[in-house]
Amino acid sequence: MIKNRGIAMSLKEAALKVRENAHAPYSNFKVGAAVRTPSGEVFAGCNVENVAYPEGTCAEAGAIAAMVAAGENKLAEVYVVASSPQPVPPCGGCRQKLAEFGGKDVVVTMATVDGVETRTTIGDLLPGAFDASFM
Repeated sequence: MIKNRGIAMSLKEAALKVRENAHAPYSNFKVGAAVRTPSGEVFAGCNVENVAYPEGTCAEAGAIAAMVAAGENKLAEVYVVASSPQPVPPCGGCRQKLAEFGGKDVVVTMATVDGVETRTTIGDLLPGAFDASFM
């Protein structure tokens, strides 16, 4: 669990803090993401660029990987923040990753570093998501 002076951080605080660690030397577009699980644990991730662009990792994917590495596998809430004029939605691949671990009603807050926020759900971000029921 991510803590700040022994107190659990909010999703917003965790996403803003981890965003500063992003490795974005090519685009200078730093993104931070934090996820909360039903148990209350908070996991964060930032984007990690690679000179071979397709090999980079999105912030949402990093947060989900940290969650899974810690033994958790369900999302209760998501927060994504970037320095942009408007809140930036997760890319298509990350929408599918969010749908893998969260129900359609899980709230996703997209934000700017200036505090503009937009809330939606995983279901609204990815209607008709491919899931295990198709297999």
